[in-house]
Amino acid sequence: MPDTDTLGRIAAQLERIADIQEARLADARRAVGADIDWTASAFRWRDDGRLQAIDAPQALPLERLHGIETQKQRLLANTRQFVAALPANNALLWGSRGSGKSSLVKALLPAFVDDGLRIVEVPAHRLVDLPDLVATLADRPEKFIVFSDDLSFEAGDGSYKALKAVLDGSLAAAPDNVLIYATSNRRHLLPEFQSENQAAQHVDGEIHHGEAVEEKISLSERFGLWLSFYPFDQANYLAIAAKHLAAHGIDAEIGVDAPWERAALQWALARGTRSGRTAEQFARDWAGRQSLAQAGD
Repeated sequence: MPDTDTLGRIAAQLERIADIQEARLADARRAVGADIDWTASAFRWRDDGRLQAIDAPQALPLERLHGIETQKQRLLANTRQFVAALPANNALLWGSRGSGKSSLVKALLPAFVDDGLRIVEVPAHRLVDLPDLVATLADRPEKFIVFSDDLSFEAGDGSYKALKAVLDGSLAAAPDNVLIYATSNRRHLLPEFQSENQAAQHVDGEIHHGEAVEEKISLSERFGLWLSFYPFDQANYLAIAAKHLAAHGIDAEIGVDAPWERAALQWALARGTRSGRTAEQFARDWAGRQSLAQAGD
């Protein structure tokens, strides 16, 4: 059995090897980030594994987002904590399509850009690169929200394991300057089947889910902040449409049976949904047609 001096020399050599390896990794991260325009406020993660600056990021003002006040205030508070270097949570925004999930995340950028906030958009199929991306961002002074929009995984898709590891489950701690915000129409991000519920068991009056359901729940539970979004009623839909029309310079009064109100409701009926996205699309159409009509007079 090796004596104490021999074990000490081995330990010292291993420590030196670890230091050299860490220095090489740090040099590699700096090399990867050398050609990145870090003065930009928004980025996208490309398929070739590089960060690309977004010259003109798209974002609605926070005041244009109507009907989601509770969700807005909770995400603002979480983000305010984050940019102030206080404890904050990764966030999952899930619910009805077109209800303002993506717009709310994007609206955070102009609200907090002066506080050092940056947003990195990562498509779902590149989530396998998350560990590399996080390593690239770790040494930067800015605060980064890694944003994955319309996130969902199909059965057999293993890329969600990379997301689980970065969220909470890897031996390496996530850096303090990175949070993950994701939007999805699915509460648990993975498809759910009736057959999986049949594997649940009743034990002492409690429901214990089967392994397949537990696996799906375990992913979404790694997000510390859950925000739910629901379809808008008619009043909220019209209020959102009025705000978008006002942004186009059209005075849209609500509750007077104005032509724009009737047109907005017909627009939503034709699409089968009353959502923020539908209201914005109507407003663009209405504002454009009104401008053309006035130009022809």
